[in-house]
Amino acid sequence: MSTTFRNYIDGAFADASDGRTLDVVDPTTGEVYATSPLSGPADVDAAMAAAAAAFPGWRDTTPSVRQRALLKIADAMEARADDLVAAESRDTGKPLHLLRSDELAPAIDQIRFFAGAARMLEGRSAGEYMEGLTSIIRREPVGVCAQVAPWNYPLLMAVWKFAPALAAGNAVVLKPSDTTPASTVLLAEIIGQILPKGVFNVVCGDRETGRAMVEHPTPAMASITGSVWAGMQVAESAAKDVKRVHLELGGKAPAVVFEDADLAKAVDDLVVGGFFNAGQDCTAATRVLVHESVHDEFVSALAKAAADTKTGLPDDEDVLYGPLNNANQLAQVTGFIERLPAHAKVEAGGHRVGDKGYFYAPTVVSGLRQDDEIVQQEVFGPVMTVQSFTDEAQAVEYANGVEYALASSVWTKDHARAMRMSKNLDFGCVWINTHMALVAEMPHGGFKKSGYGKDLSAYGFEDYTRIKHVMTSLDD
Repeated sequence: MSTTFRNYIDGAFADASDGRTLDVVDPTTGEVYATSPLSGPADVDAAMAAAAAAFPGWRDTTPSVRQRALLKIADAMEARADDLVAAESRDTGKPLHLLRSDELAPAIDQIRFFAGAARMLEGRSAGEYMEGLTSIIRREPVGVCAQVAPWNYPLLMAVWKFAPALAAGNAVVLKPSDTTPASTVLLAEIIGQILPKGVFNVVCGDRETGRAMVEHPTPAMASITGSVWAGMQVAESAAKDVKRVHLELGGKAPAVVFEDADLAKAVDDLVVGGFFNAGQDCTAATRVLVHESVHDEFVSALAKAAADTKTGLPDDEDVLYGPLNNANQLAQVTGFIERLPAHAKVEAGGHRVGDKGYFYAPTVVSGLRQDDEIVQQEVFGPVMTVQSFTDEAQAVEYANGVEYALASSVWTKDHARAMRMSKNLDFGCVWINTHMALVAEMPHGGFKKSGYGKDLSAYGFEDYTRIKHVMTSLDD
């Protein structure tokens, strides 16, 4: 029996106003299992009107009220953990045990972090900077936020969007990806029992639905996690009425392995960093740069570890990752491998797994050059490339020599070298002797074509506020 998802607007669930729907496919089978609304301009109008009407009341609540609401949301999500994990896995095919430990648990923790952040807004000290006049700084919510979440981490990225926005006092209209609406619609059910109607709205749909949200005159801010192309479209659309924009886009993270690194640890950690979530992660360790003196040894160990890594069904606790999210993504990954230059060598994987669903084998490719397509462009699949470098300067040149600048890692026992590399690597995050670790207290965001703005941390919270200067005369 097919499942039907619905929009959540102004405290009530509803179909698209014109009745249009989209098929939702189970990526483990490639078969349709549900439908969701294909929302149009009328649905976007309704959601924006609801958010705009609810915003003043939510804006005027005290931080303690918003904190308690977010803590209730976190508690309610914890109580519905089984349902959330099941919904997320159905849309993504992710392993159930990893969803619970590595995605749902951090998501709940991050909501609790932003609940605390609601009461910790900081500003410059009030004072007299001109004789007879006192200046104070107000931090205020920006207003209605149009938010678009991706399909690689539907639940986690929804939290990264709505939690800081709500904590700061904004109202939200959130659109999940057309391929992964399940967990976001379930979040609406949970959140709707806690927040005033209209503060949190969910509109399902496709790319045109997202465009209508960004171009709508009501939102003061548009936030998206997605591809570079999608981010450029959002920035262009938002520029027409000078909306604030928050972009978390693609990545091509280098992992720079020096000759003195603990190679066994680097291999073990980078296999997880490269293949977790089928490599569908903007911070995935997609490019491994290895010093020439240990290159062959490292490639051999990495290829063996990749061959020992399993992909499979959600209920198999021995698998590291499930399928790619959709047929288009499978075609994209396959295309990169099919177009490899003659000088490249597939050390492991390089093929689809089975003939059902969108599973792809853990893949390692060596012998690559800096200008090769697979080095320069985001594959967004379980594919790791390996290049050799001669010295620190060349390692920095290769690492920085792409359009993306989200995350990176350095593997060395030399502290001074690690510090030099962290200075010279042009990425929003540099991990040292680890890769892909995230905490709520620290910012996540990149440079260059990886976008701008920060998720998580106090910096991410401040992105959803605006600054107002108030000056008053001391004269009677």
